[in-house]
Amino acid sequence: MTTQPSLQTTSGGQEVRCRIIVGLSGASGMPYAVRLLEVLQGLSVETHLIMTKPAIQTLAVETDYSPELVRSLADHVHSNGDIGAGIASGSFRAHGMIIAPCSVKTLAEIANGIGSSLMTRAADVTLKERRPLILGVRETPLHLGHLRNMTAATEMGAIIAPPMPAFYMKTNSIDDLVNHQVGRWLDAMNIHTDLAPRWKD
Repeated sequence: MTTQPSLQTTSGGQEVRCRIIVGLSGASGMPYAVRLLEVLQGLSVETHLIMTKPAIQTLAVETDYSPELVRSLADHVHSNGDIGAGIASGSFRAHGMIIAPCSVKTLAEIANGIGSSLMTRAADVTLKERRPLILGVRETPLHLGHLRNMTAATEMGAIIAPPMPAFYMKTNSIDDLVNHQVGRWLDAMNIHTDLAPRWKD
């Protein structure tokens, strides 16, 4: 069973769909990002997508998807240079934000409060408004600076959730591994799906 995110109500009593900001940075892991957008498209969720230029480059290396196809999976697409976009404001009613994959550069900016782009500005706003911020950090091995930035981001309220395959499900395909990880990210946003079996559930 899939748990639909609850509707939000405006001051005028109007119900609006739950909104999630999705950031795609240039780290490896684009199959996760595409699947995340596909799943959210099938839910009662309004998605706001930001793609960096390195993300577009990585998309071409790792998948056969075009940037146009990926953008079509989102309800709204924002330029990463548009720091005046609505999602850069705390008054924008968002449920939370997921950056997946999250590069260590993006992590570093978030951990140090540097909002030089729309993605990192929106992440900073998500933290200051005490909303869920999921960071699918993708890098290995990690040096001390990476670990310290993860600690700093966690202390500010972010959830560090690297894409790590789980083999206890005895998966038969890469798709199974991708679905499991996307499901775990959405669990952290309190959106529960049937993407993968749960341990002894």
